[in-house]
Amino acid sequence: MQMIKTLSQGGKVAPMNKTTKMIFISLIVAQALVLHVIEGMIPVPIGIPGAKLGLANIFTIISLYILGFKSTFIMVVLRVALATMFGGTLSSFLFSLSGGLFSLFSMTLVKNLLKDKVSIIGVSGAGAVSHNIGQLLVASYIVRNWTVMMYLPVLTFIGIGTGIFIGITANYIIGHMNKIKAVNKISRLKDEEIFIRHR
Repeated sequence: MQMIKTLSQGGKVAPMNKTTKMIFISLIVAQALVLHVIEGMIPVPIGIPGAKLGLANIFTIISLYILGFKSTFIMVVLRVALATMFGGTLSSFLFSLSGGLFSLFSMTLVKNLLKDKVSIIGVSGAGAVSHNIGQLLVASYIVRNWTVMMYLPVLTFIGIGTGIFIGITANYIIGHMNKIKAVNKISRLKDEEIFIRHR
């Protein structure tokens, strides 16, 4: 049986079932997919490719703050793959994956390097802007034309606005989720914790 050290137990070793964490990741992926479908039904009154609310990123931030980077990486890949299977194309898969991973890496850097200076709203804003940059880089490579990057200023402005909204929403949800005993316990099982084998 595998064990994990948790902060709540003062360094003592307590049993940890990996299945619990995987189920939690699955639930986050499912909820992100629901938001992805709902977002697809919402018309965006802006005639710019790639401009959207990014509602599914709410759960990317929640996962990053509760589960850590590695689990969130898995969650993003699964969400993009399943969303493509439900009604996407190869190009949409590449755009979504590049944007999602670029956003995740950026948010992780900002969160870890500037954790005392930047709030979750700032982390979300950085992720939103990075998401647009990642998608535009892939688009530029596919069409072999870097003029696509001309959309960046407008998408950056939009990304900051949506990032603030996503950050506020994620912060509100995380605040309430941490009041749930089971979630609070899972949140202590960070990726960087050391798994050891019980003897």
